[in-house]
Amino acid sequence: MAVTESLAEEAHGPAGAVHEGILRRQSARESSARTYARALPIVPVRARGLTIEGADGRRYLDCLSGAGTLALGHNHPVVLAAVRQVLDSGAPLAVLDLATPVKDAFITELFRTLPPGLAGRARVQFCGPAGTDAVEAALKLVRTATGRSGVLAFTGAYHGMTAGALAVSGGAPEVQAARLPYPQDYRCPFGVGGPHGAELAARWTDSLLDDPKSGVPLPAGMILEPVQGEGGVLPAPDDWLRRMRRLTADRGIPLIADEVQTGVGRTGAFWAVDHSGITPDVMVLSKAIGGSLPLAVIVYRDDLDVWQPGAHAGTFRGNQLAMAAGTATLAYVRENGLAERAARLGTRLMEQLRADIGGLACVGEVRGRGLMIGVELVEPEGTREPAFGAGSAAVGRGGAEPFDHGFAAGPSGGGSHGAYDPSAAASGMEPEAYDFGAAPSGGERAAYDSGAVPSGGERGAYDFGAGPSCGERGAHGPGAAPFETRPGAYDFGAAPARAPRPAAPRLAAAVQRECLRRGLIVELGGRHSSVVRLLPPLTISDEQTAAVLDRLTDAVAAVARDDERHGPHGARGHDSGPCPGPGTD
Repeated sequence: MAVTESLAEEAHGPAGAVHEGILRRQSARESSARTYARALPIVPVRARGLTIEGADGRRYLDCLSGAGTLALGHNHPVVLAAVRQVLDSGAPLAVLDLATPVKDAFITELFRTLPPGLAGRARVQFCGPAGTDAVEAALKLVRTATGRSGVLAFTGAYHGMTAGALAVSGGAPEVQAARLPYPQDYRCPFGVGGPHGAELAARWTDSLLDDPKSGVPLPAGMILEPVQGEGGVLPAPDDWLRRMRRLTADRGIPLIADEVQTGVGRTGAFWAVDHSGITPDVMVLSKAIGGSLPLAVIVYRDDLDVWQPGAHAGTFRGNQLAMAAGTATLAYVRENGLAERAARLGTRLMEQLRADIGGLACVGEVRGRGLMIGVELVEPEGTREPAFGAGSAAVGRGGAEPFDHGFAAGPSGGGSHGAYDPSAAASGMEPEAYDFGAAPSGGERAAYDSGAVPSGGERGAYDFGAGPSCGERGAHGPGAAPFETRPGAYDFGAAPARAPRPAAPRLAAAVQRECLRRGLIVELGGRHSSVVRLLPPLTISDEQTAAVLDRLTDAVAAVARDDERHGPHGARGHDSGPCPGPGTD
């Protein structure tokens, strides 16, 4: 399917009737909890790679990719071949936790990709087939292993929708975890951003754990995302991650890395923790590891493996088709250097977006890592927008569903232009021309020297009564050197170098609608659903990359023009002029 082919006019014949009928029945019969279907009124019937075709004949470039599940895109040949092989072999499809050749191959390939400090002493637990159940398992594991109950979590986090996972997410309705500041540049909680903001966040954590009157006893674990996705596409600085690893190891606190969305090459390294070289004690994995099919696991240090048989189980933890698809996906990403290519391609995408739309008054920041990219929409200078609350919540979550009688909700969910781009530093690349097809050099991952940073002690070092000293980590170990700080870093009376504009969920929702009109599917995220997110498959082609850039920049520009003409309360939600370029309706 050529991505430059113009999208079909909206069908009014039998195909259009099928499309509208399915959407109408979905609205009448499915739960009000549905999200994506409200902002994306499409009915996919065929898909391959980046491209989806709807029941109405329209084609779309899918930069949602199942919320990051489709590392190789839709229906990749190696995934289909792996699934067909299992089906044709007569192998059982559901085996609970019994050993099978398919499972053995999956574990072998998975362990081949793990951080060196974990691979040699890892255990794997197959969970229910969703990332949230794997988070539950990780929390239960560290509580069992330490005999403690508290958990350290971070503002803006998203770890799932079950009770325990929600409790450590940023939107938790009750306080069941100690909440720590997650470093970010544009909306730094300390008002400074950059390395200084990350240093202050780390010092806050140090102080909280060392202060006997902080009200936070020694916890069972710390859980974090190396890049916050739903929180607004916020990459954690590598130095800050190393600092978190050091302070948890020093105190005998297991570190849980939630790599549900960041794993399998998404951020420009096979696992996002590889950028910093840290070795977590527990890794939570799902989405792409199943090769587009449901699968979730936790991988953890063998000295944490203290729970009893049946302590965590799930009926569908023996999904053979998902394991076969996952093995094929993991191997393909590894053998073809897709993580390294994602690092380079992500850097170029962000550079081009900053050049094309970074100067618009409604764009607060373009940020991300690898092919996990976000564009934050903000209220332009002089705009008076009502405070967030009940009256604005619906506006902030996207447009109304066509058959929902105006009830507005949408996908779930923090300026400088190009202020902090860790993928640029990670890839070590200079700005180049649009050479999206350049073959990966294969050197980027080695450059991080993830093996140079041990996991925090030799086998058996985790005495949970007294944390390991980590003295053997060497000069580049976690926390070995202080953060680089800006001149005048401690002048707290000085105003921040740049004040962030208010988040603009109404503009983000308008951009999402304009993208859809142009045949591009994007997601919204961030604290107020004001961040337009791109999660394209790692196999995105040069031509598709150019088309995504064209459609997104055109959509943002159209929304900016419309908002400039009509303002926040008079905007019509789309530009009245034609949509230029490929994919015009």
